[in-house]
Amino acid sequence: MVKENIQLKDYLRETNLIHARLVALVVLLVILSLILISRIWFLQISSHQKFEVLSKDNRVRLVPVPPVRGQIFDRNGKVLAENIPVFTLEITPDDADDLSSLLDELARFIALTPTEIAKFKSLVRGRPGFQSQVLKVNLTDQEVARFLVNKHRFRGAEVQPRLQRNYPYGGELAHVLGYVARINQRDLDKIDRNAYKGTQYIGRLGIEAKYEEMLLGKVGFEQVETNAHGQRVRQLDLTPPVSGHDIYLNIDADLQVKAREYLADRRGAVIAIEPETGGVLAFVSNPVYDSNKFVNGIGHREYNQLRDDINRPLLNRALNGRYAPGSTIKGLVSLAALEQGWNKNASVLCPGYYTLSGSSHRYRCWKRSGHGSMSMIESIKHSCDIYYYQIANWMGIDKMQTYLRQFGLGNRTGIDLSGEPSALMPSREWKKRVKGEPWYPGETLITGIGQGFTLTTPIQLGAMTATIANRGKRKEPRLVNRLVSGSSAPIVPNTNQLQEVNASAENFDRIIEGMRAVVESPGGTALSSGLNAKYSIAGKTGTAQVVGIPQGEKYDESKLSEFQKDHALFVSFAPVELPKIAVAVVVENGGSGSSVAAPVARKVMDYYLLGEDGEYKHNSSTALLDQ
Repeated sequence: MVKENIQLKDYLRETNLIHARLVALVVLLVILSLILISRIWFLQISSHQKFEVLSKDNRVRLVPVPPVRGQIFDRNGKVLAENIPVFTLEITPDDADDLSSLLDELARFIALTPTEIAKFKSLVRGRPGFQSQVLKVNLTDQEVARFLVNKHRFRGAEVQPRLQRNYPYGGELAHVLGYVARINQRDLDKIDRNAYKGTQYIGRLGIEAKYEEMLLGKVGFEQVETNAHGQRVRQLDLTPPVSGHDIYLNIDADLQVKAREYLADRRGAVIAIEPETGGVLAFVSNPVYDSNKFVNGIGHREYNQLRDDINRPLLNRALNGRYAPGSTIKGLVSLAALEQGWNKNASVLCPGYYTLSGSSHRYRCWKRSGHGSMSMIESIKHSCDIYYYQIANWMGIDKMQTYLRQFGLGNRTGIDLSGEPSALMPSREWKKRVKGEPWYPGETLITGIGQGFTLTTPIQLGAMTATIANRGKRKEPRLVNRLVSGSSAPIVPNTNQLQEVNASAENFDRIIEGMRAVVESPGGTALSSGLNAKYSIAGKTGTAQVVGIPQGEKYDESKLSEFQKDHALFVSFAPVELPKIAVAVVVENGGSGSSVAAPVARKVMDYYLLGEDGEYKHNSSTALLDQ
C-alpha cells in the first residue's frame, strides 16, 4: 500500500493575503467615502442655490417678479418719467444646450448687433447661469412674431413683456431727473442683489439716483410649474411685488421748458425758486442731453461726442457750475455794512477809480468816467464799484466773509441732489491753508464786488435771492414735494428752516429798495428789462470776468474769443410786496448781465406770474394739485 503525500495549507500566507485585501478594501471604501462626501458638499453647500432651482426644473420654478418703478411728475401732475411696455429677448444660460449655437440661431431671425451680444456675454460672466439675462430690448412686433413661430428652436430663450423707463420731455429735465441705466458689474458689487432680482435698471444721477430706494419698490416672486423643456405650465403661488413710490416735484415742467427756450442756444443756467416754501420751480442747465439714450446703453461714439462737445452738455451747470457772482452780491455787501454800523446816509465819491492808502494801484469802476457822488441805494441802482471798494475796505474781509456766508455763499444749499459742491467764499484762513500766502487788502476790495477768489453756483445764487425776498428767512431749496405710494399717506421730505440772517427789517428794506431801483428807476442797470411790468420787481445785474484785464487797459470784447468773454448774471424776485418767485440767471460768456441775463429772468417771471395770456394769476400762495 502506497502512502499518499498530503500537502498542508500555508495558513500564514493566506492570512496575510486576506489581510492585504481587507486593507485595500478599507482604503477603497475610505476614498469612495471621501469622494461621496466631497460631492455631497459640492451639491448641498457650494452649489446649493443653483441646484435648489435646478432640482425642480422639470416641475417647479421660483421666478422673481420685478416691481413697477415709481413714476415722476411735476407740480401740476404732468408725467416726467414713466414706464412704457416693451418686449425683451432673454436667455437663461443653464437652460440652453449650447449658448453659442443658440445665439447664432437667434441671429437668423432677430437683428442682433455686436454691442448687444458683447453686453450679454459680459452679463453672463458676472451672474449665475440659472438667472435670465437680457439679450435685446425693444423687439419689434415682427421680431416677436418670428421668435414665437420658431420658439421650438430656441431652448433657453424667452420673449418677455417688460416695462422700460421713458422720459417724455427728452433732455428738458435731464439735469433734474438724471436717468436709469442697465445694471452693470460695478453696480452688482455695491447693491443688495436680492432687492434687484428680476430688475434690469438702476437710477443714475439726479432724482432717479437720489431717490433710488423709494422709486425701486420691492421684488415679488411667483412659483410656476414647468415641463421638461422649461416651458411654463401654470402658476402655483404668487408673492406680489410692491411698486415704488411715485414722486411729485416742485418743478413746473412748462416753466422749465420756457426758461430753456429763453436761453436759446447759449450756455448757462436758470434757477427759479418759490421763496415761501423753497420749492424749486425751474432748474435749467443748458445745453442738455437726451436721457432716453442712456436707458439701454448709449453707444461709445455717441457718448464720446457728448463728452468731447466744447459746450459740455453733460455738465450740470445749475448744480455744479461755479462762477464769480460779480455785482449780484452788492446788495448783500451793503446789508453787511449796514449791520456793522455803516452810516446809511453816507455818500461815496466815484471818480472812476479807487486807491488804497500808500498804493498807486488803481482799482477801476466799470464806468471809467465815474458815477460822481453815490448813496447806498444809488450805488446798487448804478452798480458802482467804487462804493463797494470803499465799504469792503472799511469792513475788512473777516466781517464781510462771515456775513455773506449767512446767505449760503460758499456753502452747500442742501438741495436734494447728490454731488453739490460748496463753491467758495474766501477768507484769510482759506488762503493761508490752500495757497500758503497771506491775505492782501486789494483782495478784500475785489471780493466786495464779487470777483477774485469768490465762486458761487447758480443754485446758491437762487437760494441767496430767495433769502433776500424772504427778508432773511432761509429755506433749503427742494426739488421733491412729496412721495406717494398706493393708499398710504404721502411722504413729505423735510424742508429745513435754516438759521435766519441776522439783519433788521429796516436794512432789508433799504437794499431791496436799491434792487427795485435797478429795474424800475431811470438809470437802473436793468431798467429795460423792467419796462411795462404788471408787477413789482427787485433785481441786480452782474458781470463776471473770465480773463483778467491788465492795469490801464480797457475791456474790448471784440478782441476776445467766445470763451474769454465775461459771464452775464442777473438775480431778481417778484412781486416785491409778496414774493412768489426768485430767479437767478447765468449766461456763460454772455457779456452784459443787463442786456443778456436780465431779459431771460423777466421772461421767466412773466410766464410764471402772468402765463401766456398776460393775466396775473398768483393772487395767493401757489398750491400743488392734490393727487
